Amino acid sequence: MKKGLLLFITILTCTLLQAQSFTSYFTGDPFDVTPTPDFGICLMGGATENDNAMIWFLEKANGGDILVLRASGSDGYNDYFFSELGVTVNSVETIVINNASGATDPYVLEQIENAEAIWFAGGNQYNYVSYFKDTSVAQLLTDHVVVKGGVLGGTSAGMAILGDHYFSAENGTVTSAQALQNPYHNRMTIGSQDFIDLPFLENTITDTHFDSPDRRGRSAAFLARIATDFQVRSFGIASEEFTAVCIEENGEARVFGSYPNENDFAYFMQANCTEDFVPENCTAGNSLEWNRDGEAIKVYKVPGTENGAYTFNLSDWETGSGGDWENWSAVNGVLQTVSGSNPNCSSLGLEDEIAITVAAYPNPFTEYIQVDAVMATNYELYSITGQRVVSGTSNGQKRIETNALTSGMYFLELKTNNSVQVFKFIKK
Repeated sequence: MKKGLLLFITILTCTLLQAQSFTSYFTGDPFDVTPTPDFGICLMGGATENDNAMIWFLEKANGGDILVLRASGSDGYNDYFFSELGVTVNSVETIVINNASGATDPYVLEQIENAEAIWFAGGNQYNYVSYFKDTSVAQLLTDHVVVKGGVLGGTSAGMAILGDHYFSAENGTVTSAQALQNPYHNRMTIGSQDFIDLPFLENTITDTHFDSPDRRGRSAAFLARIATDFQVRSFGIASEEFTAVCIEENGEARVFGSYPNENDFAYFMQANCTEDFVPENCTAGNSLEWNRDGEAIKVYKVPGTENGAYTFNLSDWETGSGGDWENWSAVNGVLQTVSGSNPNCSSLGLEDEIAITVAAYPNPFTEYIQVDAVMATNYELYSITGQRVVSGTSNGQKRIETNALTSGMYFLELKTNNSVQVFKFIKK
């Protein structure tokens, strides 16, 4: 009788676990606290986490609540975040999402909204995409950074989903050889501008595990696809397995790793800023041809150090410290890399005149936006819903007062006689 009852309880427990849409593992104080977090985005390459990068991540929470989201696994982050890194936080909760209904469960939504720091674990990024895309979760994740000013990050699959464009892995992973030989291979599934919308990652795709295996070729193909499909200069950020890229609120990306003891690098890739930046041949069934005199892609390769001393500026995509420039190109589906120089974006001409003659800062802003213009410039500031909230003209220096605006994302449109450019700004 006892054996029968035990078997019944075991079967019932297993059935209930299978039926659960999510599983929660909680460590720390169950009562929510509400400190003001600091902005940050952390992109981890996919192997064992870099402790110093994770300390940077936790400190941004300012003693608040940490939420780990994952689609497989269990509570491996809880003790690591709560007690092993020496940073005081109120709690760490891991929520393992088992299906799409779990992603939109009211409890899960509430915990996302209450968290000061959110971390995506590794796994299969298509689970995250299929569970979260086109749901309120995607907007909450964007609002966590843009409106709340919190910190968001992820490793491996969790990093892969954070760009404006992303490799969804819907049909499985894709190798560099497959991507270069056919940039429209059925595994080259790229989602674009329909998931999480984070500052400094516009027209940017991320890639992970960059050194194991060599994924430079597929990242080049990702950038080629974005440039071809959307006719925009494409950008990419990639981390080797033990390397993390941590983005500050001014756009400075700090690179953490164990260099020089280990060859830990991050790569900041961009289609060269020339008028003819699109690939010569990026078509289905054909090898990628993206040469542009051997300078199709400009890459700043930065070693990751224990203190994150070496950086790259995502506000201008031109300035950095401690790294080296490389030129990448694809000839008949074969990636070529050589030493290079930084892009000369000032040579683009009238189309980019405003980028040279107008400066707008700070970003994020609180009380004002400063516009410095060499020529007469009309400005209009729009809310994320498209409502114009401020407008005027600057010819010299103009301070746009923003005290009356609520926190969130705004778009600043600057017009001269020759050009129009739109910048994304965040009010904290």
